[in-house]
Amino acid sequence: MFESKKTNNHQESSSGAEERIGALFQPDTLANHQFTDTYRRQLPLEPEQRLVIAVLEDGINTFQDNCGAQHPRKRRLFEEAEAWIFADEQDWIFSFSSVCALLDLNPDYLRRGLRQWQAQGGCGTKRKTESSGSAPRRRAA
Repeated sequence: MFESKKTNNHQESSSGAEERIGALFQPDTLANHQFTDTYRRQLPLEPEQRLVIAVLEDGINTFQDNCGAQHPRKRRLFEEAEAWIFADEQDWIFSFSSVCALLDLNPDYLRRGLRQWQAQGGCGTKRKTESSGSAPRRRAA
């Protein structure tokens, strides 16, 4: 009689343990809005940060839009953007390296990406343009 009670308790405890272990491997159901709400910005960007983002965006757009240009003015714009991006200056607040540091971005990673884009023929392709013929304007953050 004692053994049958012991076996019965053992079965109950092992089934409870199996349920707990099984619960570990159940899919974690999280609604999309719950996930995105976790990472959504609680406060809007500060105006200064928006300015820094706009400076970076303008430099990269100028580099890409004028890469491979034949017209002297566009070629000069490309060369200025290229010099700004690939300079190692850090003593000026709006140098590429300083802008990246302010935004917590790796400047070398962005530089490698732009060189890779350039090497893969990015300069030879026309970027999508508006009906006016100019590059589309993007809003900074």
